[in-house]
Amino acid sequence: MSGPRQSPTVAVVGSVNLDLVARVERLPRPGETLTAHGVSRHPGGKGANQALAAARLGAAVSLVGAVGDDPFADEALALLREGGVEVTGVVTVGDRPTGTALIQVDDDGETTIVVDVGANAAVTVPEDLHADVVMTVLEVPDEAVAAAVATPAFTVLNAAPAHAVAAEVLAGVDLLSVNAEEHAVLGRAADLDALPAVVVTHGASGATLHRYGREVASAAPPPVDAVDGTGAGDAFTAALALALVEGLDDGSALRRACAVGALAATRAGAQPALPTLAELETFLAGRRSRQGSKPKGEPDR
Repeated sequence: MSGPRQSPTVAVVGSVNLDLVARVERLPRPGETLTAHGVSRHPGGKGANQALAAARLGAAVSLVGAVGDDPFADEALALLREGGVEVTGVVTVGDRPTGTALIQVDDDGETTIVVDVGANAAVTVPEDLHADVVMTVLEVPDEAVAAAVATPAFTVLNAAPAHAVAAEVLAGVDLLSVNAEEHAVLGRAADLDALPAVVVTHGASGATLHRYGREVASAAPPPVDAVDGTGAGDAFTAALALALVEGLDDGSALRRACAVGALAATRAGAQPALPTLAELETFLAGRRSRQGSKPKGEPDR
């Protein structure tokens, strides 16, 4: 009899931010001033979000990053430490502040985000980086991205914020995660159809997974009451990478990732909203139960 399934080890080379979040009725138009419902602070950064998302889904996770020598640093790392992410690879730099994101969230959960990279510009990759999965983002220097995807692991690039990535760097990526805009930006500089796997997210419409340019799966997120979309894409990317490495077929992996992203949108804040494995399993079990109790022939909503 085989033993229990071992979750993959994950190393994330990515950004660490403190998010300053303003809740507004709607997003402002250019030149317009609105009054916020309130302002809150949460740990964030696309790299840190993905690291915590993977940890909460059961993986053993380490983070390579950088923070400033300032009061924001401990606040930005608090939930990572609490969640069991190994942060000894996060260095403190004295000449840059901890990264900051200025976020507006409207009553429908839509967001606008402006990021000051701060200390994230100092991230470098150690030579002894080893894990089953190595994930990275474009909120760290291009040199760090290139070093991360050059490792022999299953490599994941969440190409945000969007900018052109050299074709030789993309050639080392096993899974590219982009939204439609990011897909267009990267596609101007490289042939994305040459990549083993590209997932393109379409917000509330779901996502499509392509292998060597051919669409192999699509999925829509389950219906939820969205509160805040910040971090939902990071949760989605981490969940999809884990599901694929753990051996789920493309369709099942994509549906699982969409469910994780949807769950992350039901609570405020990026990292506070990331679901645990137990929460995900309860959510999926509830959906299966509701679907099984529907009258025959009733469509799945």
